[in-house]
Amino acid sequence: MSLLSEFREFAVKGNALDLAVGVIIGAAFGKIVDSMVGDLVMPFISALLGGKVDFTNLYIVLGTLPEGVANNLDALKKAGVPVFAYGSFITILINFILLAFVIFMMVRYLGRVKAKFSAEEAAAAPPAAPPAAELLLAEIRDELKRRPA
Repeated sequence: MSLLSEFREFAVKGNALDLAVGVIIGAAFGKIVDSMVGDLVMPFISALLGGKVDFTNLYIVLGTLPEGVANNLDALKKAGVPVFAYGSFITILINFILLAFVIFMMVRYLGRVKAKFSAEEAAAAPPAAPPAAELLLAEIRDELKRRPA
């Protein structure tokens, strides 16, 4: 088998296509989680703490602040000033925790649905036929019962 035909076989297999669909949906799902954190969770945390909390603007300047450069994260990064931007990390960490929790809840729910359907299918399915060896032994037993002793 040539390399090209092996690759073609791999690319059209269901697993590769499923993976591609998963990556696309995952990217879209990441945007949803970003919006959930920025638009729903962080305002709630800000209200609880009594003021606007914006973790993305938490940073420590590691170098000297050049003259004429505003003291905000974007301006410092554009000017090439080394900045320890721990607030961005906190935001990404919150996104990850929420994403992991949402995925956990989805997997948990899908597991319950799958178990429910498999239980219903098992109850509706006719009992499995006994193995051939058991059928043969039952025939021998029945034949032995018919013969006089």
